[in-house]
Parts: sequence; C-alpha cells; structure tokens
Amino acid sequence: MKSYKNKIFRRDLITYSMVIAAFAVIQMIGSGGGLTSHMKGILVPVCIYVIMAVSLNLTVGILGELSLGHCGFMCIGAFAGAFFTNAAAAVIPDILTRFIIALVIGALTAALCGFLIGVPVLRLKGDYLAIVTLAFGEIIKNIINAMYVGVDSKGLHFSLKNSASLNLEKGGKIIINGAQGITGTPKAATFVIGIILVLLTLVIVLNLINSRTGRAVMAIRDNRIAAESVGINITKYKLLAFTVSASLAGAAGVLYAHNLASLAATPKSFGYNMSIMILVYVVLGGIANIRGSVVSATVLTLLPEVLRGLNDYRMLIYAVVLIIMMIVTSAPSMISYRERLSAKFKKNAKEAA
Repeated sequence: MKSYKNKIFRRDLITYSMVIAAFAVIQMIGSGGGLTSHMKGILVPVCIYVIMAVSLNLTVGILGELSLGHCGFMCIGAFAGAFFTNAAAAVIPDILTRFIIALVIGALTAALCGFLIGVPVLRLKGDYLAIVTLAFGEIIKNIINAMYVGVDSKGLHFSLKNSASLNLEKGGKIIINGAQGITGTPKAATFVIGIILVLLTLVIVLNLINSRTGRAVMAIRDNRIAAESVGINITKYKLLAFTVSASLAGAAGVLYAHNLASLAATPKSFGYNMSIMILVYVVLGGIANIRGSVVSATVLTLLPEVLRGLNDYRMLIYAVVLIIMMIVTSAPSMISYRERLSAKFKKNAKEAA
C-alpha cells in the first residue's frame, strides 16, 4: 500500500513539475525578448484550454460519461464573473480583488448549474447524455444572448426585450447588452494567474482521483451494478464529479472573460464546436490521463500559431500531428511498446542503484 502511494505521489509530482518547468522556461524566454507579442497573447488561452481539458477529463475519463456541453459551464462562469467585475467597480475599485472574487462567483455559479443540470441529466447514458448536454450548452448561449441587464442607484434592472426597456436612471450602466454581451471588462488575466489556476485545477482533480471518493467514482465507471451492490451511492458520486468538473470549467470561463475587452456568447467562443475541440484534447491526451490532457491541450493550442507562417500547409501538418498523437496514445501496439520501455527503464535504474 505504501509503495502504491509513493508511486501515485511521484506520478503527480512529475505532472506538477512539468507545468512549473514550462512556466519557468517561458518566463526566461520572455525576459530575454524571445517571445513575440502574438505568442504572449496565446499564453493565457493555453492555460484556459488546459483547465477545460483537465476538468472535462474528470467527467469523460474518470466518471465515464460523455458530455458535449462543457463550454456551457464555461460560458456561465465567464458571464457571472464578468458581470460581477463590472457591477462591483464602484464598490471594489481594486481590479485584482474583484477578479479573485469573480473567480469564486464564476466557479460557484457553474457548480450550481452543474448540480441542477446533473440531477436529471446523469440518469441518461451514452449518446443520450451527449445530446442533452449539447442542447444544454446551446440553450445557455441563447438565453444569455436574449438578456439585458443594467444597474443604477435603484439596483439591478432586467429585460428580455431591449436595452431601452431597462429604464435606467441617468448615469446608469448597461452591463449585459443582449447579443453584444459585456464590454469594458478589465484585462486582469495574466499568464502567472493562469498557471496558478492550472496548478490549482491539477491539485483538485488529482487529489479527488486518488481519494476514496475518486475510487468510488471510478468503480461506478467500471461497473455500475457492482458498485451499487457494495453500497456506493451512485447518484451522489456522479453528481459530485460532474459538479466539480462544471465548477472548474466556470473558473476557466472567468479567466477567459478577463482576457478579452468584449465578451459575447457567440458560437465561436462557446458553441458545440468548442466543446468538441476540448473533447479532442481529452481523447488525444488519453482518456483518464490527466497529464496527457495537459500536454495535448498545450500542444494543439500552440501548434496552429507556430505553423501560422506556413499558410498553405498549416492545417495539413495539424491534421498529421493529430493522427500521429492518436496512434501514439491509443494504438495497442504503441501502448505495449511504452509499457515495455518503461519496464526496461525501471530495471536499468534498479541495477544502477
């Protein structure tokens, strides 16, 4: 048992070390002037997609349920966080303080929605669950596009018609302006904050997986009937994993909202294509492989930007890399080869010691 715990500790430590080492290398390159302004601008999105991939892997890989509405929770967190940041500007002038509170609010709002959605949705399985979660993501996006919310000395004003129907006092502020979304959110998201959130996400997910709760969740994934027969509360543990996954996606949404001057619930930002892309990161990194999700999200986010100079061949190279990654991570022969290589490395290490 002790050796197993040591193995888990070493594995998780390698994951944390990879993130910290990547951060240190990028900081050194940036301090030396080796990063272009465009590459600097892509660093926060990398952190966002890593958080999204890791949190979705908790649902898809650890819980074993296929969700295609993960960007819906990201959208909820983004708008809840941006709304608070703009609404509380007069009360809390410090941007960083507002951003930290917005992170908590965005994560809690997404967690609440995840819980409410999970109660009826998690009774479904497979394709049915995927279709319902996909519909949920689209519903959230369309509801936000229909909302008009403003604030003045009398408090909040809400309408589903137009901004004029809010009847704001002179000096009142429109925060959510229908399909135009939220504008004027301060750009508080930085690469340092993004890395801190990535590490926090890894701590939450990895500790959950290695805990008694995580083992119960994986038991439900592997054999629901057997898990229920030994007294595991199926609904409780499925809801817990789904809610934690939703809350982490909400935190990623807050980071996303504070990296843009204008936030709108567009299909490009929060549509099903984005949810599919996050799912691709999870599959290519390996189902239930948290470290793989970190690597695949990072590589596949940076790759199109690195290849931007090869306009004619950029997407071809991207597609080839996708195929190679899928073969390396999922082909039975490659998995067997990696296991043999790992065993040989451990044997050589023991002999050297």
